[in-house]
Amino acid sequence: MNEKLWGGRFSQATDELVEKFNASIDVDKRLYDSDIQGSIAHLKMMANESIISKDEAQTLIKGLGQVKSKMDNNEIAFTDSLEDIHMHVEDALGKESGDVAKKLHTGRSRNDQVALDVRIYLKEETHQVIQMLTDFQRALVTMAKKHLRVIMPGYTHMQRAQPVLFAHHLMAYYEMIKRDVQRFDDSLKRVDVMPLGAAALAGTTYPLNREYTRQVLGFGKVSENSMDSVSDRDFVMEFIAHASICMIHLSRLSEELILWSSSEFSFITISDAFTTGSSIMPQKKNPDVAELVRGKTGRVVGNLVAILTTMKSLPMAYNKDMQEDKEPLFDTVDTLKICTAVYTRMLPNIEVHEARMKTACKKGFLNATDFADYLVNRGMAFRQAHSVAGKAVAYGLSQDKELDELSLEELQSFSELIEKDIYHFISLDQMITRRISYGGTSFDNVAQAVQRAQKELDPS
Repeated sequence: MNEKLWGGRFSQATDELVEKFNASIDVDKRLYDSDIQGSIAHLKMMANESIISKDEAQTLIKGLGQVKSKMDNNEIAFTDSLEDIHMHVEDALGKESGDVAKKLHTGRSRNDQVALDVRIYLKEETHQVIQMLTDFQRALVTMAKKHLRVIMPGYTHMQRAQPVLFAHHLMAYYEMIKRDVQRFDDSLKRVDVMPLGAAALAGTTYPLNREYTRQVLGFGKVSENSMDSVSDRDFVMEFIAHASICMIHLSRLSEELILWSSSEFSFITISDAFTTGSSIMPQKKNPDVAELVRGKTGRVVGNLVAILTTMKSLPMAYNKDMQEDKEPLFDTVDTLKICTAVYTRMLPNIEVHEARMKTACKKGFLNATDFADYLVNRGMAFRQAHSVAGKAVAYGLSQDKELDELSLEELQSFSELIEKDIYHFISLDQMITRRISYGGTSFDNVAQAVQRAQKELDPS
């Protein structure tokens, strides 16, 4: 059993079950690169401030490089007895550099060390998430541009409501993801805070130059309060909260793709490369990718509940409970990235059935609102026009006919204001063309929205 780096005060060896229970190495080993980055910066600062000699710092920095190389190549065995990634790095450094490695931990604690590691990790991952979401936005815009004239039913309450452009529907998700990107980008301001130097909770007696360390690590600012530096994980909670919202957006898209690809809708066909079959029913083609994204949303939302519950009653400052922050964070990062990546690749491989979508628009009285608008344009008050249109719909239902299938005489029985041009007015293309309010589904509006999105994504 390895001697504990903190074992001087203890007279008994740690129980093996406690070692297993206490260890976090199976989870936090992925922080080794962040941990080594922080240690190198700490060494450079200590040498700069003459806390250790420059020769000692150079020896240890070289040793950390060798440790990183071995960890990159899986040449270092991880053990519960060393508890976490910080102690593994320090132990490995001792084997590379000798007793001078014992000076590495001068002026710091695992409390500020882990806060630093998670912040370094999360900064890098947030930038990656933003880039991946931006790529997904490009896929949405590309698909929208390809289908600018495709008309489909728009729904409210899962009932056919009014015709919209398929591209307009896609661009709604573009806007959702844009807000997700903005949230993640804004959260970086709160992640980009350098906590090293807070030590365990009270700061340290060593003359640390925290501003120097900040510059070496490329952080935006130094944390202001040593207790807050080590005791809060609001930046972790914020990331998982933003990820939960983003996953809910992806889940809503998943639900629609699942519905649209069903035989009941047949609006789209998802590529065989992004579907699976049944072990018993040879004819089945299942939208498993979309279903998994929808399902994985639950685990990300669960991760948010987990981290909020972990933090909700903790007194100042650091508590061992906070070791539980990494599993929900890492799982959230991994889940969000794989879901975004698979959707970015899947979208271009979806076949859109334009004729089927257009046919669906011709059933369900999707032109009833425009029928009322026609009467309003002729001078009738909207509430009265709404009532007249409703009566016309009821009559159409009794005759098993759509409004545009009723004869002019039948339509005129509801209002003398109706003339032959009603049929042109309530045609699909005209209904789309007239939706000219900013943000509406008119052909010109949607084409302009796609152009704006392309400029937002690629300003140059």
